Amino acid sequence: MNVRGPVGVLCSGGLDSTVLLVEMARAAGRAVPLFVRAGHPWEPAERASLARFLAAVNAPGIAPVRELAVPMADVYGGHWSIAGDTPGWDAPDETVEIRGRNLVLLTKAFVLAAIEGWPTLALGALAGNPFPDATPEFFADFADAASRAVGARIEVALPYRALHKADVVRRGQALPLELTLSCNRPDAAGRHCGDCNKCRERVQAFAQAGVPDRTVYVRCR
Repeated sequence: MNVRGPVGVLCSGGLDSTVLLVEMARAAGRAVPLFVRAGHPWEPAERASLARFLAAVNAPGIAPVRELAVPMADVYGGHWSIAGDTPGWDAPDETVEIRGRNLVLLTKAFVLAAIEGWPTLALGALAGNPFPDATPEFFADFADAASRAVGARIEVALPYRALHKADVVRRGQALPLELTLSCNRPDAAGRHCGDCNKCRERVQAFAQAGVPDRTVYVRCR
């Protein structure tokens, strides 16, 4: 992985972004996890999961988490990602879209990167993501426009854009992946519900990767 550091990594505490964070720290020497709070109900559980993962990994190249607040409840209103009526296990991908999600994640991060002097921001976008703000063309166009806006050239790195979630599981199988959280409705203890679209993706990825899944699910299918 050729990347200039320090690198800011958009890191939710999910499987893809945490593995990416560790790999970016190894490749660049220093990676700064950026946790964005937009007002989604699963964020407290994600943040706690990220803290547990980082404590277990204890990687010297990973900086303390930087939290960014980008409240979106006034825009998303009654959308499932705010109201909590999350799509279930069999829901198709198009039903789980959070419109402009990557736009929201990157905008404030770009300003921070310019102020801090980071030349690179990295995201764990995967192959097959069907949404318009997850294409290589979007990221390239956004990087050009945002770099002009902040007066500094900042690259958007997408190391996993040709990978599927099972590939990421294989890459990170030596890490404590059970401490990551990929769920839209975790319970009060921060456990995976085992019944939402994100849990289905996670369960299937471990199975396809042939890697034991040590994740605790409230509902086991």
